[in-house]
Amino acid sequence: MPLNGKNKLRAISSVTPSGRDSAHRNSKKSNPSTVQFLHDRYVGKDPERNKEYEREVLNAAIARQIFELRNKCGLSQRELAARVGTSASAICRLEDADYEGHSLSLLKRIAEALGTHVEIRFATSKESTPRRSVAVRKKAKS
Repeated sequence: MPLNGKNKLRAISSVTPSGRDSAHRNSKKSNPSTVQFLHDRYVGKDPERNKEYEREVLNAAIARQIFELRNKCGLSQRELAARVGTSASAICRLEDADYEGHSLSLLKRIAEALGTHVEIRFATSKESTPRRSVAVRKKAKS
C-alpha cells in the first residue's frame, strides 16, 4: 500500500522514535525504579510535598476502587447514582482521581449499593512507603 495522505500519517504516528510500535510501548508497565526516581526527584523528603502526595495517592485509590467496583457490578454511573440517591455527575466526580470532597456517608451509601462496606484504618506514616488508609471490602455472606 502506498504511503500517502492518511496512510502516511498512520504509519508515522504508530512508530516511536526507537522504532518500536506504540502498542508495544504502551503494553510495558512502569519500572518501579523509575517511579521511585520520579518520586525522589519531585517529592523527595519535603514534608509538605509528601503530605500532598499522600492525599493524591489516597484520592486516586478511592476513585479507582469506586470505578472498578461499579464496573465489576456491571452498572453505569447513572444506574449507580439511582441506587445511591445522587446524580450521575456526583458519581463521575467521585471517580475522578483529582476529586477531594469524599464524604464518609456517601462512600458508605455507594459501598452498600455495590454490596460492599467501607473500612477505615489509621496507619502511621512512613517516609519511604506511602500507605492508603481507606479500603472497600466485599461483605461477608451471613
